[in-house]
Amino acid sequence: MLAKDLTDKEYLYGHKACPGCSLGIVGRLTMKVLGEKTVVCLPASCMSTVTTQYPQMNYTTPSLTSSFPASAAVIAGMAAAYKAMGVEDVNVVSFAGDGGTADIGLQALSGAVEQGQKFIYICYDNEAYMNTGIQGSGLTPMGATTTTTPAGACSFGETHVKKNMFEIMMAHRIPYCATASTSYPNDLVTKVEKAKNTNGPSFIHIMAPCPTGWGFASELTVEIGRMAVECGMWSLMEYQDGKVTVNKFADKPKDVTPYLKAQRRFSHLNEEQIALITAQRDKELAIIRGWAKQ
Repeated sequence: MLAKDLTDKEYLYGHKACPGCSLGIVGRLTMKVLGEKTVVCLPASCMSTVTTQYPQMNYTTPSLTSSFPASAAVIAGMAAAYKAMGVEDVNVVSFAGDGGTADIGLQALSGAVEQGQKFIYICYDNEAYMNTGIQGSGLTPMGATTTTTPAGACSFGETHVKKNMFEIMMAHRIPYCATASTSYPNDLVTKVEKAKNTNGPSFIHIMAPCPTGWGFASELTVEIGRMAVECGMWSLMEYQDGKVTVNKFADKPKDVTPYLKAQRRFSHLNEEQIALITAQRDKELAIIRGWAKQ
């Protein structure tokens, strides 16, 4: 599937996101693939904030805002209810941020996947709790400064390695899970289509660069996402039928420095700290390189 072949009809229109925000790309492209027979669940998040400002609601399909940790449980329940009623042509989807997925919502997501209902869970990953003031999350990358992982005399920002949600969901033996990026729309919509046609739970982890929280000009959103893939800080993969397919990764990665220095959240890093990030990048790429050779 190609993004240019999608319908001109909009199912997410008029949102209030910041200029350059990736959420519009995630929501618009996904909903164009899923169509009008779709119900949406949103936990507390940037997505719920910018699309459900009373008295407006920017989805043209039914939308429900759940509590922060509960969106996966809610869509599992929705899917079970439709199944009980004999309704089979409705897509149930949740758009959740990194905090609502990797931290606050992780237990519910694990339990929901175990239930085996047909739903699509999409994590749009802007690598911090952007909606509430740019606090660090379990998906904040090493070295990034946030309001809870500040760079200073005693710290160089986030010191922990970013959780690998792709591997976490693989460990559940989920029918379909994938990584994607808003900077690669054809890959993204192809994976949403596969999730739509999967008989069971699906999970898609989408890198969604955030101009406000990351600190770059709003017109650079797509470029920043591409730089992340080219320097090996993000890769495009999918897991289906027990096998990993690597769609795009940096087998010969570019230097991470231009990517990091293009963002205010990494502007404090020195050469030694960048070397630590590069070493961790190389460890992750070694695993992906092994998958690519299978």
